[in-house]
Amino acid sequence: MSVNEVCVFRPFKLIALLCVFLALCLDVVALLSPAWVTADHFSLSLWESCSQSEARDPAEEEEAPWSCFSTLTSDWQIATLVLLVTGAVATLLAFLVALISLCRGTQRRHYRTVAVLLFTAVVLQACALVLYPIKFIDGTVLQSYHEFNWGYGLGWGATIFMLGGGILFCLRTDVYEDTMY
Repeated sequence: MSVNEVCVFRPFKLIALLCVFLALCLDVVALLSPAWVTADHFSLSLWESCSQSEARDPAEEEEAPWSCFSTLTSDWQIATLVLLVTGAVATLLAFLVALISLCRGTQRRHYRTVAVLLFTAVVLQACALVLYPIKFIDGTVLQSYHEFNWGYGLGWGATIFMLGGGILFCLRTDVYEDTMY
């Protein structure tokens, strides 16, 4: 580099890699979360449904036993889980390809692959996160107030970070002209 040349560093790809890493972390926590739907004496995750038996005495309510059973008997819950796990695997592959590409200096060749993997993961995750509340409300009649809890919210957070990472990997920072700066 001579004295007259200026090197402009644009950290878009590093920010994109950070977005993908955050999406992967949020996705893992969402998949393992015990609280996707909660209500009085009821909790539902991707893996199990738990309910607390009604105590006769209000003082014994905290000590009432919880009974849990697997949710992998319902087809829509299995479909949701498969879509989320497939999206997480696509995100993991995108993260590994992006990390190796950035470390080896072969960035441009693999950006499109990483972006396609991330957009695929976004579609899978969004389908799962839309399917889950629709089928839950359609198939479950809870007599009390229920809410979609932090596990479900982390799933949406992961999807948003995947989308952001995919968009940042689509940016072509190598075509900018020096006259613009």
